[in-house]
Amino acid sequence: MTASAAPSTRRALDVRNLGVRYGEVQALDDVSMTLDAARICGLIGVNGSGKSTLFKALMGLLVPGTGSVELFGRSAASARKQGLAAYMPQAEEVDWTFPVSVSDVVAMGLYGRLGPSRRLRAPDRAAVEDALGRVGLADLRRRQIGQLSGGQRKRVFIARSIAQDARLLLLDEPFAGVDQASERTMTALLKTLRDEGRSVLVSTHDLAGVPELCDEAVLLHRRVLAQGDPSLVLTHGNLARAFGPAPSTTTVRSAASAAPDGGS
Repeated sequence: MTASAAPSTRRALDVRNLGVRYGEVQALDDVSMTLDAARICGLIGVNGSGKSTLFKALMGLLVPGTGSVELFGRSAASARKQGLAAYMPQAEEVDWTFPVSVSDVVAMGLYGRLGPSRRLRAPDRAAVEDALGRVGLADLRRRQIGQLSGGQRKRVFIARSIAQDARLLLLDEPFAGVDQASERTMTALLKTLRDEGRSVLVSTHDLAGVPELCDEAVLLHRRVLAQGDPSLVLTHGNLARAFGPAPSTTTVRSAASAAPDGGS
């Protein structure tokens, strides 16, 4: 996407009164939140709080019962069709045994504009190579995706977003199962993408890392409990509402990882 074609609105995401049910279970209840362009927002909550459900609703993978979603001032469906949003699911939702190479996965971000033949043109191949270079995986372009480490796999999905030229990245637990070096690499990369004008919504259980990575935070427990600067959201009182009484950074992180899953 050229600079002239980039979305002009400063608001990347506008969610209003969103409600999602799984049968009798209310996974999201009257969720409203916004995210401006060129911002990184941390999405925080225990498993079962609705984080993954929110991502899937934003990407059209499930249909909300109530509410609305706009991306860059247009309908979510229209924005997705234009490739403005890219999604990294949790690792367990990906079939890592599927026989595709790293380069193939990155190229999938371009499929929406290739037409039925799915044939890459020279500019498309250049976009894939550039994206792989930016995430430090150019030498592994022909490797089968499942042969990569956890951190490398996450970077492949970020590369796919870059090749797609997505303006909003939705990342569901990108730091889960990665080592500290990979986490530092991805943190630096996400900040660079933010500085280029992209927006990032990233769910994480690592509360200690939120102030370093994120411009703002959203505390979710089926509904939005707080949104704003991380220092104002991650207060003792707010965390107690989401995680139980008297949480510390360590106990909250453990609680988030150990809580029963119910459509996180």
